[in-house]
Amino acid sequence: MLDDIDSIYRRIDLTKQRFHAYRTELIDRLRRALQTEGTVEPFEGLRLHRYSSPTELVHSVSDPAFCVIAQGRKEVFLGDECYGYDPMNYLLVTSELPIVSHVTEASPERPYLALSVKLDPGMVSAVMVSAGHLGSSGNVRAVAVSPLSGALLDAVVRLVRLVNSPSEAPFLARLIIQEIIYRLLRSEQGARLCYIAAQGGHTHEIARAIALIRSQLDQPLETEEIARELGMSESSFYHHFKTVTAMTPLQFQKQLRLQEARRLMLVENLNAASAAYRVGYNDASHFSRDYKNLFGLPPLKDVKRLRRASLKSSD
Repeated sequence: MLDDIDSIYRRIDLTKQRFHAYRTELIDRLRRALQTEGTVEPFEGLRLHRYSSPTELVHSVSDPAFCVIAQGRKEVFLGDECYGYDPMNYLLVTSELPIVSHVTEASPERPYLALSVKLDPGMVSAVMVSAGHLGSSGNVRAVAVSPLSGALLDAVVRLVRLVNSPSEAPFLARLIIQEIIYRLLRSEQGARLCYIAAQGGHTHEIARAIALIRSQLDQPLETEEIARELGMSESSFYHHFKTVTAMTPLQFQKQLRLQEARRLMLVENLNAASAAYRVGYNDASHFSRDYKNLFGLPPLKDVKRLRRASLKSSD
């Protein structure tokens, strides 16, 4: 009996030691791969991130992704909900969503070091079929935080090792990402991951709705028409959409419009009126009011601030 207990404790200690070793290696490899601030993509499907101080809130449209922090802490906001995660927990995002995020823990001595693995719907579907994993029968929120297992961390470290093996990365990265998907499917987030493959419950319909809204960003939102195209009642569509995205369809469209307008002003140098018109606003004052409510500054001041910040970071 005592021997059995001792054996259990030894296995627990060994697991902790391995987890610590993996995390230490991950920090070391990310430090060497990231010599400057910001984000790099060493090969398709993997992005690496480094920041030496806490960041301001950043508005963006997420991709389906599996996100791991080696050092530091980050918060992601979806609607009114906040998801904080750290080296002991991973973030899973299963849809293209307008999110707000910021790094909350970072310093020059201990910079924020993290990575994100893009989750391709086709690959998720293929792994599901190969593993005999059935789709979810219900609706789930498209963002979640869960404890990071040793098996997942092991796969993550092996993926990051490929940064130093560019000739092997095109062949081995895909296999390791498939392993990560498999382990996620077998975890408590398996049902949520199924959303990426658009299976189960009403998730397929909501995925189609998101695509429709994105493709018709400059058009008035007709929830009744979208619901009819999806074969749902308007009230059912509204309910299931908010269950998955934490936003109403109108809130979702508004955030996408404003983020696209911001991109048009920054990247294509459009003025506020032109950007507003391109994303479906007919009233410039209405656009400016919504823009300030979301980003904290009127369009012109916000774009100037972002350009100054970009110039400063490139110095």
